Amino acid sequence: MIGRRVRGGRSSGAGRRGTATVRATLVEVLEHPLLGEVTLAQSPRARRISIRVRATGAVRLSYPCGVSRQRAVAFLEEKSAWIVATRERVAGRCAALPPQLPPAEQKARIEELRRAAKADLPPRIAALSAATGLTYAALTIRASRTRWGSCSGRNRISLSLFLMSLPEHLRDFVILHELCHTVHHNHSPRFHALLDRLTGGREKELNRELRRYAVP
Repeated sequence: MIGRRVRGGRSSGAGRRGTATVRATLVEVLEHPLLGEVTLAQSPRARRISIRVRATGAVRLSYPCGVSRQRAVAFLEEKSAWIVATRERVAGRCAALPPQLPPAEQKARIEELRRAAKADLPPRIAALSAATGLTYAALTIRASRTRWGSCSGRNRISLSLFLMSLPEHLRDFVILHELCHTVHHNHSPRFHALLDRLTGGREKELNRELRRYAVP
């Protein structure tokens, strides 16, 4: 049996004459027999049923006001195996992270990676650009922790210095990913077809391997 605790969210509108009333978010904490505590939120902003698993393992299910609680809970049951697998994957990523260094050592480590990145990444992307015929306007190396790389609409590529923590073949994969964005500025089927061709049919395999790494 699933227990629940209910608490009200905020309401952004008042029921006055001539003004629209916006329904408040209804939040419940479910005691699920397999998953433990799950936050269930019926929100006027939600457009579909969605589940989010945080790094802590906390689970939140959001669903629109037009969807019944029963359907939302049924969806949770359908996705319970996925939630368990996702929790294990997230926990594995966190366990693989190195221990947090003191500030001074962290700064020194970043500068070490920056020097290595400036020595390695420019010739690496130049070689891959020449081999594939995919050209880019400029390269910037940043201490980005949110993504391995990016490509602007003007084909300016930015690479994270933390790429130096990856094996060389995954560095190449990230660079090829960004070079493909110089042709397709999206993740359309044509983009994936190009990247798959340039990686010898290994795009999905390499992408799965890359997901096992987190920015240090």
